[in-house]
This record gives sequence, C-alpha cells and structure tokens, in this order.
Amino acid sequence: MKKQSEAAMLVRVFGPGCARCAETERIVLEAVEESGCNAEVRKVTDFREMMAAGVLTTPAVAVNDTLLCSGRVPEKEEVLDWLRRA
Repeated sequence: MKKQSEAAMLVRVFGPGCARCAETERIVLEAVEESGCNAEVRKVTDFREMMAAGVLTTPAVAVNDTLLCSGRVPEKEEVLDWLRRA
C-alpha cells in the first residue's frame, strides 16, 4: 500500500467492519498486489464519508472516486478489471 501522494490511484473500501466488509477489503488488497498497480487502498468506516460518496449499502468499493460496487462482495477478477480500466 502506498501513501496517497505517491499512489496513482485511490481505492476506497466502505463498510462499518462486518465480515463481508473485511472480505471485500481482503479481496481488494489481493487484487492490488496481484495487479502490481500503484494504488492506495483505504478502508472507510465513517458514515458521513460513505454518504458523501453515495454509498447506501455496504460493502462498497470506489476507484478514483467512482463507486463501482455497493451492497455485495466483489469477485477478485472483477476488481482486477476495475484496476486495469482505471
């Protein structure tokens, strides 16, 4: 994981800390490592920040401020595709 100033992209995982949110964070971290992309992964638990990002259900994932998944755990291949397209 890189500092935001060094990272080319920001991946945010939104969730209060439930098992599904932890699984989503694990999948995202694995995908970032596997892809070799220059990304910062940040876990967001603050409900105000979630609302500001348009998250209504968790877990949710945003790449560079684009909400790509909400209310479900994404597959690793899906996350890898998001990283390739970002």
